[in-house]
Amino acid sequence: MNVFEAESIVRLVIYLACLTVSIFAFVNSLLYKPEAYEAAGKLNKPTWCTILGIGVVLFFVPVPLLLINFILLIAALVYLADVRPALASLYRR
Repeated sequence: MNVFEAESIVRLVIYLACLTVSIFAFVNSLLYKPEAYEAAGKLNKPTWCTILGIGVVLFFVPVPLLLINFILLIAALVYLADVRPALASLYRR
């Protein structure tokens, strides 16, 4: 295995990890009711679903939009780190 093959494998693993995080965040954002977003004091459901959905779709665009993909990945991570726990706390018993 040469350096270029190793680099390709690392890039593929990073790409798949980022894609998985984005898809998980998008699907998770669809599971909560719109009222939960308002009760948690976060952006509304259509806004989060749009941001995360665009992030998932742009991962499949063949043109490398690295900066945009990076920003939307950060949005998915913010959703998972901040919004998802706030929404989940509303449903805990």
